[in-house]
Amino acid sequence: MASAESGKARIAAAARDLFVANGFHQTAVAELASAAKVSVGQVYRLFENKDDIILAIVRDQTAADVAVVDAIAADLEAGAFPPVAALEKLFAFSMAHGSENLSFEILAEAHRNPRVAESLGGLCQHYRQALRRFAQAINPALSDAALDAAEEILLACVFGLGHRSHSRPRLSVEQTASRAARMILISLEDEPT
Repeated sequence: MASAESGKARIAAAARDLFVANGFHQTAVAELASAAKVSVGQVYRLFENKDDIILAIVRDQTAADVAVVDAIAADLEAGAFPPVAALEKLFAFSMAHGSENLSFEILAEAHRNPRVAESLGGLCQHYRQALRRFAQAINPALSDAALDAAEEILLACVFGLGHRSHSRPRLSVEQTASRAARMILISLEDEPT
C-alpha cells in the first residue's frame, strides 16, 4: 500500500508540473510516466485515466487548503487575533498559492467534463463549510440566510483573489488582503436587512 501511495504521489506531483507547463490535454500519459519515473502501466494501475489524476490533485489541494482555513478559523474562535487579522490571513493565503495556472487547467477541464465538474463541486463543499465556520466565528449572530450569503461572498473572494496574479494587480498581496479584509468585515458585522 505504501508503494502505491508513493507512486500516486509521484505521479500527481509530475502531473501538476506538466499540466501547468503543457496543459491537461497536451500532456501525454507516456510523458507523465517518464516524469514520475514509473511505467505507463503503473500510471493506469494507480489511476483509471487522466481525469482521476486531476481529481487526486484537487482532493489533495482541497484537503490542505481547508486545513489552513480551519486553523485560521480555530485561532479566530480562540481569540488569538481579531477578525480583521483573520480575514487578512485568509486572503493572503489565497493569494500566496502560486498555482493559478493549474487551477485554470482544472476549471477548464471541469467545464468540458461533467465528471470532473461534479467532483470539483463536491470538493467545494469542504471550502464552503470551512468558510461558513469562518463567518460564524466573526459574527455568531448571523442568520442562516446571512451565513449563506457570507459563504458565497467569502468563496468568491478566496477564489477570485487566488487568481488575481494574471490581472496585473496594482496592490501588493498585503495591501489587497488588508483592504479586502476590511471590506468583508464590514459586511459581516451587521445582519443584512
